[in-house]
Amino acid sequence: MYSEKVMDHFMHPHNVGEIKDADGVGTVGNPICGDVMTIYIRVEDDIITDIKFKTFGCGAAIAVASMVSEMARGKNIEEAMEITNTAVVTNLDGLPPQKLHCSNLGADALHRAIKDYLEKKKEKK
Repeated sequence: MYSEKVMDHFMHPHNVGEIKDADGVGTVGNPICGDVMTIYIRVEDDIITDIKFKTFGCGAAIAVASMVSEMARGKNIEEAMEITNTAVVTNLDGLPPQKLHCSNLGADALHRAIKDYLEKKKEKK
């Protein structure tokens, strides 16, 4: 059974879409279930000012991506890197045990987007 928060983020996902010329992009997939998630971030002064996602997957994966986007927006890079898969599940008021693997996608995609941003920033210097 899904929590009300999971159902809300699945039925009305926040921040769906793509950021053209994003400052950072992170894509992860789960070979077990076939879910794929991409997170796009816009960063100004090391603050995530905009975040969007595209997810091909189940309702839990969509809810996770939506929640991650809400948790990361407005955070500085260091704070956003501290967002964990466990924190995402907690903020969603839990996931069924068979869907916990979906929670790994959210924070992992966010962290990859941040690492992509940091690499691009380093290359510019």
